Amino acid sequence: MFGGAFISGAADRLLPPSIPYRFFATAIVLHMFGWLALALGGGDSLLHFQGGMGATLAGLHLFTLGVLVMTVAGAAFQLLPVATRQSLGPPWVCVLTWALLAPGVVILAAGMAWGSTWALMGGGSLVLSGLGLFAALVGRTLLNVSDLPSVTRHVWIALGALGLVVVLGMLLVVDTFQGFLPQRQTLAVAHMILGGYGVMGNLILGFSYILVPLFVLAAPVPDNKAKYVALLTGSGLVAAVAGVLFDGPLLILAGGAAGVAGLILHLLVMRAVLAGRMRKKLEPFFRMIFLAWGIAPLGILVGMGVVLGNLWGRGSTGEGAPASLSFGLFFLPLWGWLLLVGWLLSFVMAVLQRIMPFLASMHSGARGGKPVLLSRLIAPLPLTLHAICHGGALLLVAVGMLAQEALAVSLGCWIGGAGSIAFAAFAIELTRRYRAHERAQTPPP
Repeated sequence: MFGGAFISGAADRLLPPSIPYRFFATAIVLHMFGWLALALGGGDSLLHFQGGMGATLAGLHLFTLGVLVMTVAGAAFQLLPVATRQSLGPPWVCVLTWALLAPGVVILAAGMAWGSTWALMGGGSLVLSGLGLFAALVGRTLLNVSDLPSVTRHVWIALGALGLVVVLGMLLVVDTFQGFLPQRQTLAVAHMILGGYGVMGNLILGFSYILVPLFVLAAPVPDNKAKYVALLTGSGLVAAVAGVLFDGPLLILAGGAAGVAGLILHLLVMRAVLAGRMRKKLEPFFRMIFLAWGIAPLGILVGMGVVLGNLWGRGSTGEGAPASLSFGLFFLPLWGWLLLVGWLLSFVMAVLQRIMPFLASMHSGARGGKPVLLSRLIAPLPLTLHAICHGGALLLVAVGMLAQEALAVSLGCWIGGAGSIAFAAFAIELTRRYRAHERAQTPPP
């Protein structure tokens, strides 16, 4: 079984715990600040968000760069050497990646919130350097891997999309002060599709083939089905981005249809994994994963609905927006909300609440004592509160966007912030329990 083989060979390839946990701790802190920025930006700003400097833009990037990227980077640095039996490089390079990303995200978000040129350029340069180093480490490892095609296909797609995301992101930052882009809205939507579906979406799909079998003790995912997931999602990404950039609504719809088909096939593969699991009782974190899985194709359908609405009757268009995105432009924030918070953030927070105690249990007992049981590290109450607040925030903001009620959107952001505090409490309690166990296992001098 994949999970058993993974665990049995993992201990010898574990990084020092300070490396992945510095990424996870940063993600947890920026998770709180992301919700705070959205709440302070106001419900009306998020309700009608179409870009532009301010707290809302900062909050969204604290989610994407601060939570999603940090969590995935920390997990990748630990999981890839174990799963591929290949070293990513010396530990100090992983630490350097964090040292570039963490301050870079904070400075960049501050620049977005206050419209500071030096902060945008300086923070963007640090983030660019950190992402480049991360891509180089992961890409170098994948070049020597041939036995995990279901994972590596999605990671290669993600790395390719990452290069385009960086280019478009820097263009948008410079355009904020120079104003040279004729269709800024077009590039912003392409930037979001590439970042959400291209980078984070494919990393989540690829790492799911490692994490889900690991967490439920199941057999590896058969590649004869996984390869079609990569084919559908990859081709759909190319078609959707091309359709946005060249104003081709039918191309966007074709890309969306391929993406939905790929996600549905991925969910069928995951259902087969769960059906053959050895651990019959699913742990509570799966409620967040099921939420993410349900919203993933729904978000694409909402985006396709915007384009279909334009084909049936064109409405007023925002300046710089392509015709294929003109009708129902206010639905674009809902699509982005379902993508970012509904799918990506829900899934990543579920993985984070499971992988942190898992790695802590693996690291425990290193001084000769007994490893701590996973159940003894987890405080269920904060996680329950976080799940309730996260789900409530997701639903309330979505309903507020549909009803055009700024108060509901604002209230949802504050509820999400309360949930992020509960998650931070879970992480603090996890650390306390782990240290208490290690102290109890240390023999007296």
